[in-house]
Amino acid sequence: MDFWKMNGAGNDFILLNDFSVSIPDESLPQIAKTLCERHLSIGADGLMVVRKPEQGGDYRMLFFNSDGSVGEMCGNGARCICRYGYETGLSGDTQRVETTAGLVTGYRIDAVNYRIRLNSPTVIDLHRTVSVDGKAYDCAYIELGSPGLPHAVVHIPGLETADDGELFRLGRTLRYHSAFPKGANVNFYDLTGKDAVWLRTYERGVEDFTYACGTGTGSTALALYFLHLTGARIEANMRGGTLFAQVDTDENGTVRDLWLTGPTNIVAKGEITDQAFTF
Repeated sequence: MDFWKMNGAGNDFILLNDFSVSIPDESLPQIAKTLCERHLSIGADGLMVVRKPEQGGDYRMLFFNSDGSVGEMCGNGARCICRYGYETGLSGDTQRVETTAGLVTGYRIDAVNYRIRLNSPTVIDLHRTVSVDGKAYDCAYIELGSPGLPHAVVHIPGLETADDGELFRLGRTLRYHSAFPKGANVNFYDLTGKDAVWLRTYERGVEDFTYACGTGTGSTALALYFLHLTGARIEANMRGGTLFAQVDTDENGTVRDLWLTGPTNIVAKGEITDQAFTF
């Protein structure tokens, strides 16, 4: 079976086109675990399966984390799949992508850069106090889309030079904390300039830090905007590169659009010959 491997700011994915193969739904979690294992197979943060649309979009996107769990949506994955759609003729310069969390609209800026309208926030809780080892953290909690993709946003002063081991333990603890019944992607941020942040995200389903997180960037932009810490557009710098998120509101201050912009990269195209790949 053919595959593409892509990444968006270092957040990497395997893409399979299931328009004609008809992979059984029950096989997809194990396929994701098999193919995303970096030491034994292709390796990636997640698997995306492209299927025929069901609700008027150009195509449908199924997303699975590297541990085989279903993801409601993935911002960098959606940007990558928009490029895939354009380059394979499934869509034009504007893409309408059906996701589990709702319809995502994408726009081709140039050969590399794509912009998507992220799913609208369904939960914005700017102050959710969480205690870890006797220390209280003032977290913002955001859900994007329906069912909502959960994100915690946490300020860590000096984040760029923070100890990786301590940060990992905190991220893992918060990800499973009872304050977040659905679990949470944990976005640690530090302000580095006017409307600029350093950002690291411990991702649910990957169970580690990824090089970038698109929905995490959008959720962080929402939290900082409503906390009056930044303007409506932020530059988010991460280990994998730079993403831009912008919050557009109406006259009542309600979020109208949440945008994510950044690069995509086609790393490889090929045929899966992994003997553990079966369905």
